[in-house]
Amino acid sequence: MAEAPLLDIEEEVRSLQLDSAASEINGVINPEDARPEEVEKVDEMEKDSNDKVTVNSQEVHAELPKVKDKEVPAPQDVEALVEMEQDNKKRHLNVVFIGHVDAGKSTTGGQILFLSGQVDDRTIQKYEKEAKDKSRESWYMAYIMDTNEEERVKGKTVEVGRAYFETETTRFTILDAPGHKSYVPNMISGASQADIGVLVISARKGEFETGYERGGQTREHVQLAKTLGVSKLLVVVNKMDEPTVNWSKERYDEITSKMIPFLKSSGYNVKKDVQFLPISGLMGTNMKTRLDKAICPWWNGPCLFEALDAIEVPPRDPNGPLRMPIIDKFKDMGTVVMGKIESGSVKEGDTLMVMPNKTQVKVLAVYCDENKVRRAGPGENVRVKLSGIDDEDILSGFVLSSVARPIHAVTEFDAQLQILELLDNAIFTAGYKAVLHIHSVVEECEIVQLLQQIDPKTRKPLKKKVLFVKNGAIVVCRVQVNNLICVEKFLDFAQLGRENSCSGKSYRTSFRFKFLNNFAVKLGLCSAQYIALIHMIERVSETVLH
Repeated sequence: MAEAPLLDIEEEVRSLQLDSAASEINGVINPEDARPEEVEKVDEMEKDSNDKVTVNSQEVHAELPKVKDKEVPAPQDVEALVEMEQDNKKRHLNVVFIGHVDAGKSTTGGQILFLSGQVDDRTIQKYEKEAKDKSRESWYMAYIMDTNEEERVKGKTVEVGRAYFETETTRFTILDAPGHKSYVPNMISGASQADIGVLVISARKGEFETGYERGGQTREHVQLAKTLGVSKLLVVVNKMDEPTVNWSKERYDEITSKMIPFLKSSGYNVKKDVQFLPISGLMGTNMKTRLDKAICPWWNGPCLFEALDAIEVPPRDPNGPLRMPIIDKFKDMGTVVMGKIESGSVKEGDTLMVMPNKTQVKVLAVYCDENKVRRAGPGENVRVKLSGIDDEDILSGFVLSSVARPIHAVTEFDAQLQILELLDNAIFTAGYKAVLHIHSVVEECEIVQLLQQIDPKTRKPLKKKVLFVKNGAIVVCRVQVNNLICVEKFLDFAQLGRENSCSGKSYRTSFRFKFLNNFAVKLGLCSAQYIALIHMIERVSETVLH
């Protein structure tokens, strides 16, 4: 009898163990058999399980963009790239400010930077104090452009100042050229980079006359600008607020009536390529906003910013062979060259050639103004970091060009020249020494032979043999330089021209010659003494390539 209850108890224990094992396997506890705390635990587990499923679902969806993040830039980078693309859509123009000394070029350039927000009030106050300490209160705006102490003490621009400003449609680079006759070579180097020119004329009694008279820099700068390919000109009559002028229409008309015939004689189409407007560079009048009728009731034209925006220049070919004259170089974690792209485009990874030493280089980075860009097109002022060449192997005047179509390097060429002025009635003949300016090249040269003289009226060659010529003559002559210089022809495309070749290294052709639209020659006995200006190069009949 005793054994029966024991067997019953053992069977119940086994059944309980089996039920417990089954419930553990299935992960379910019978609510009826479970204790209250176990029921709460099960509810919490179910809730956690549901939350976990939801979270996992969110994690799956959230992980999808992370895969794309490796390919798509961060939002800040996207905004920066979009902003960069918008900036690149703006056209870029180099504006050179030219004119007689003390006409107000640097003051006008500084006022433009102030009005466009490039200079703050605190900096202006600092310059005002500095100018007052030097007893030159009216020079403070010029200090924005004239940065070195020599220029501030003398009140004369020596080197070409460079600055940047923007309007709604255009990015401008200001090139502030020196006006003193002692610094004409620096003016040439600045104007050779320009797309358009701003001729600053002083309306003050006596100052306009000094610059306009024979030997004045107003005349010479106009002729140089035309020679250097500056085809569009804004003539701003400055200092109209002077007490001797006081916005006088008679004085303004007097200046324009004298300038128009001279501009025509220099080769400008006054109706299409020249525009006059009155301004006050020191006060900023008629620069960013139009003139108030209370100040000048007779002027109905645009202000300076509007006139600059409205200028149209010929389009450039971004797909042409690269031509970038080098104006400067320095070392910064590699070799960096500076210049203006005249044709073609440059981008990171390009393999290019530095001429005339024929060194292949690779582009590591491209900078426009102060910003790093992937690509830069024609007309842009850029800094290009290169590998494969040392900065000591690069000189100003070298040209960065494409490998497939490198620029020509020559030591001798024939050119048609117009002689504008010779010092002391000198004659122009074989053996004449000259200083040659081609884009950023400055090289001494010699006239080795006069080939023929051109009739100024018919533009046809004269039959008589020419031994020498004087002022005003047009002559075809052979020019020789000591070192290889980079030159290009004109007919192939607008800026560079086309090559016609025969056998060997001698290229015989007849074409208009204009290097990158920038060519000027100032004749002189030596590099320091310039005594004449060769105005226009129209034809090269023989080029020796090396």
